[in-house]
Parts: sequence; C-alpha cells; structure tokens
Amino acid sequence: MKVLTIVSHPRRESLTFSIADRFVQGLADAGHEVEIADLYGEEFDPRVFEKDEPDWDDPRKRYSARVQAEIERLKRNDGLAFIFPVWWYSLPAMTKGYIDRTWNYGFAYGGSRLPHRKVLWIPLVGETEASLKKRNFDTMIAHYLNVGLAGYTGIAQSEVAFLYNTLAEDMDNEDEINKHYESLFQRAYELGLTYGDSAGNPGADSPGRRN
Repeated sequence: MKVLTIVSHPRRESLTFSIADRFVQGLADAGHEVEIADLYGEEFDPRVFEKDEPDWDDPRKRYSARVQAEIERLKRNDGLAFIFPVWWYSLPAMTKGYIDRTWNYGFAYGGSRLPHRKVLWIPLVGETEASLKKRNFDTMIAHYLNVGLAGYTGIAQSEVAFLYNTLAEDMDNEDEINKHYESLFQRAYELGLTYGDSAGNPGADSPGRRN
C-alpha cells in the first residue's frame, strides 16, 4: 500500500518526529511505499483564503496551485497517517488547516469522497491515559477524527492510536523514563508494521504519549 504520512510539529528534533521516524520504519519493513508530508518543513500555509474556499455551485472548482498539488499527492496514495501532538485537546492549527484546505468540496465531499482505504491517527498526548479519559477527552477526540473527518469523507477504515504521557509525568527515575519512551517508539513501529493488517476499529485507542 502507498501511505502518505502527514507530520505536524515545528521542531524536526521533537518527539513527534522521532515517533514518525519509527512509524515509517515499520511501514517500510512491512513492504509499504511511504511518502512523508512535513507540513512545517514544507511551510504549508494552513489559512484558507478565497481561492481555496468551497464554491457550493461548482464542485469542479480549481483551487490554488498549492492545494491542487496537494490533492494530487493525496490521490497517489492508498492510505493516510496523521502524526501530531494534541494541543488544547484538539488538532494543531497546522493539521486542521491542512484538512481545511485540501479535503475540499468536490474532492473529499460534495459528490465525491476521498479515495483512501484507511487513515490512522497518531495523537501524542502529554498527560496520562487516566487523565485524558477522566473527562472523556479520548472519546471526544476519537469521535471527531473517526466520524467527523474520516466518516464524512468516505474513509471506511479509521483508527485512533493515542500515545500517552509524552511528558513522562510522575517519573523520576531515568531508567524508568527511558523505558517509557522506548515503549512509545516500539508502539509506533508496530503501528507501521501492522498498518495493512487492521480491519479498522473506530474509536480504537492504544498506549502512547505527547509532543
């Protein structure tokens, strides 16, 4: 499968990118073709101006050259993966803006649907699993990603794999911290390695971490 992996973080040396590297390694080891979209590195502009605003009377509207190029990149991949930190219990503005601009009318909805077989969301969460679940933020985020985004645009197989406690809260021992991070890297690798195996489980959630 050809998998476009969309990564959102302003620092290339961040945990987010380290997780992305291990995920991509798993994809490659499983025989998938990988394409990476580094939204910050590519200086993608997440703002929607008039030229990329949906035209409800014209589902065949040509959008800006940047968006049309991105639509072509999306079309040449069979699967998607989004890797990003959870900020304010939601997507970073960069990730949201990418979806706002590229999953546009006439391509992702409005008489058409995205062509992808699967989307995997890997949100990195700064707090612990228990803390995120305490107020049902995990359910809220997963429902939005699986139903509000993937379901609405026709991607039948959508999975959310949270990586929790990326700040290593309540961990003082260096060995314990290192083991925790290694478990996150291993989880990311396994998600790549098994990307094509899952039948999809909307709302599914796996151990993980943030930033």
